[in-house]
Amino acid sequence: MADGHAGTLDGMPKKIRWGVLGVADIAVKKIIPAMQQGESCEIVAIASRDLAKARAAAQQLGIPSAYGSYEELLADPNVDAIFNPLPNDLHVPWSIKAARAGKHVLCEKPIAMNAEEVPALIAARDATGVKMGEAFMVRTHPQWLRAREAIRSGQIGELRAVSMLFTYFNSDPANIRNLPSHGGGGLLDIGCYAITLSRFAFGEEPLRAIGLLDLDPEFQTDRLASAILEFPSGQSVFLCSTQIASYQRFHMLGTKGRIDVEVPCNAPPDAPTRISINNRVEEIAICNQYTVQGELFSRAILEDGPVPVPLEDALQNMRVIDAIFRSAKSGHWETPGA
Repeated sequence: MADGHAGTLDGMPKKIRWGVLGVADIAVKKIIPAMQQGESCEIVAIASRDLAKARAAAQQLGIPSAYGSYEELLADPNVDAIFNPLPNDLHVPWSIKAARAGKHVLCEKPIAMNAEEVPALIAARDATGVKMGEAFMVRTHPQWLRAREAIRSGQIGELRAVSMLFTYFNSDPANIRNLPSHGGGGLLDIGCYAITLSRFAFGEEPLRAIGLLDLDPEFQTDRLASAILEFPSGQSVFLCSTQIASYQRFHMLGTKGRIDVEVPCNAPPDAPTRISINNRVEEIAICNQYTVQGELFSRAILEDGPVPVPLEDALQNMRVIDAIFRSAKSGHWETPGA
């Protein structure tokens, strides 16, 4: 396994050397620049199946090595960890290949196409001893840590209900979010946030789920999805869409008060975020959630600690997603993992 020697301090590695699989927009425009700001992260390589694209991204971002195949990057002994922002259908196979190459893996959400794929990831992680986790950057953003702290400390009484709206408009037939073969559709792309944040808020797993999907007649991906999740302590209701005007908001209601999160997922990297706790607005200091995510994962490697969102958590999230898909077909409540 690569052991992270990008500079040392008292014999211990100081930075984790990262390689990136692919030149996805989210990686090139958001995640790589953010991780380059971290104290424990160094982006040393990027790969694309088109070498020219890899070289262009490397030049733009000041990355030392560019490769024309993912295999070449995985063979690079100077790479300790991999960030995998590939299309959803490539998350599992390339994360497994990275683990077998001795690389730690931070994989974009959703971790897989369905829950049945996740045990193979867990097996690869356990067999190789690498760190592997799901890149839900929201779970480590200070605004969400503060919200959970307020819930746990009883500031809104007992949490009983959460609701989320998350929408955008994308009708590009070539976009991977509109291609079912690549795991397109709103539920996998953004509905997964509502599920993970509902589970995060309640600190519980849902007992059952019911969902309703509207499929685009051309793309055959879900363009409008809504669901109800029943938790032991309450309920979560959410709606997501890939063909509605952009909007997002998250509400948590307890027996004595409520919490509202203004920008739950796309928190700006250059402005404070705001959450309202019982009608009192709290401003959360400016931070880049992708920098935070990269730092925490890198430290988990350096310190041999737990990763922020482990595969076991990712598996639970996928089970809920699967239950909603099943419910949309059956018209009945479905049990996650059944």
